[in-house]
Amino acid sequence: MFSFNPFSENLSVADFEKLALEAYEYQKKHCKMYGEYVRLLNRPVPTSLNEIPFLPIEFFKQHSILSDKFDHAAAIFKSSGTGGDARSAHYVADLNVYKKSFSLAYRHAIGTPENQVILALLPNYISQGDSSLVFMVNELISQSANSLSQFLLGDLPTLKNAYLEAISLGKVPVIIGVSYALLDLAEHGVDLSQAIVIETGGMKGRREELSKAELHAILKEKLNLSAVYSEYGMTELLSQAYSNKDGLFKTPAWMKILIRDLNDPFSYLENGKTGGINIIDLANLYSCSFISSQDLGKIEHDS
Repeated sequence: MFSFNPFSENLSVADFEKLALEAYEYQKKHCKMYGEYVRLLNRPVPTSLNEIPFLPIEFFKQHSILSDKFDHAAAIFKSSGTGGDARSAHYVADLNVYKKSFSLAYRHAIGTPENQVILALLPNYISQGDSSLVFMVNELISQSANSLSQFLLGDLPTLKNAYLEAISLGKVPVIIGVSYALLDLAEHGVDLSQAIVIETGGMKGRREELSKAELHAILKEKLNLSAVYSEYGMTELLSQAYSNKDGLFKTPAWMKILIRDLNDPFSYLENGKTGGINIIDLANLYSCSFISSQDLGKIEHDS
């Protein structure tokens, strides 16, 4: 097992790189699929982040990626599997690592659950089961220690009442929802001006896809919001990035984004240029911390 703790808000660039290279060595040795992938690439031993091989995210659909230090996973989370595709599976060795990662990131980006009433609109995730997002939100609801916090399945009166009661109790209403469920809510024109609304992205085949700017514009107008927050997470990750009023995603200290050239996976683009998103998630201690996603993005500034 790892002997280091990545969960620090004060990781320097040098410290992050040191931990990432340690994670690489461990996972190359103990995570069979990643080790085989590295050997097939036959590249020099990395000495910097840009030289580390990133595992294509599709591998999570076909293989069990788990450290051989564990006989079995504590949990297996699966993706939503929209469009009839095979569902990705993340074999999680230690749920406490996941809880620590998402709790610290949420508290830093969104606020303290104990001061909030958390209302979740995640119908498709609940119906399919095995969702890391549902696990995360359920834990945050538990941390809020408030009976008003709950999952909702299209129950507008309950949401309205919980929202108003939260305000009367001096609590911050937080509504976490998949995009199409928030649009369904917006069609009712509910005034949620005192809530933090967090969209988790994706229409899941229920509605026509919109750009994030279009989605947020509709939600702000129909729900009387000054801003809409976003959460960027994946089944294959144990960490999340959040965007707030400026619309830019910010990662926790133990997570980093690199933008790769679409024509050369070992070539990286400068800030402001769009390319493929590579993710380093040091919370993925016992699976793979280095994932090449299918998403596109750019880095505005690297703090």
